[in-house]
Amino acid sequence: MPMLLPKQVKYRKAFRGKRRGAAKGGTRLAFGEFGLRALENGWVTAAQIESCRVAISRSLSRGGKVWLRIFPDKPVTTHGQEKPMGAGKGLVDHWVAVVKRGRVLFEVDGIPEMLAKETFRVAACKLPISSRFVSRKDEVAG
Repeated sequence: MPMLLPKQVKYRKAFRGKRRGAAKGGTRLAFGEFGLRALENGWVTAAQIESCRVAISRSLSRGGKVWLRIFPDKPVTTHGQEKPMGAGKGLVDHWVAVVKRGRVLFEVDGIPEMLAKETFRVAACKLPISSRFVSRKDEVAG
């Protein structure tokens, strides 16, 4: 499966923006029984999302369903090493998902809690931001 990227965008290149504040939406489990929630703000690249997806689906070899709750829709541009200053904005290098704290990144269902915890522990190691395991029963209680 190729890396995630949008089919079409309104603007080819984007400003970097601010990486602060909490998530406005996507903070609760919507599909699965267990999830992985971001504890800090940052950018998650398409390659990192794909790496997590592969790690999760490998551990769910028998049964279980995965939902990706983030999508890389922000283009990141770069210049070559030898390019002088003032030559305009660089070409699109890769795509990132802007993640704010509190955002649910991935969800799974149809597996026991211990397997889900281990699965998300492996997936969390592949992310550039810290995250926490959450379950639906914790959300109801808290």
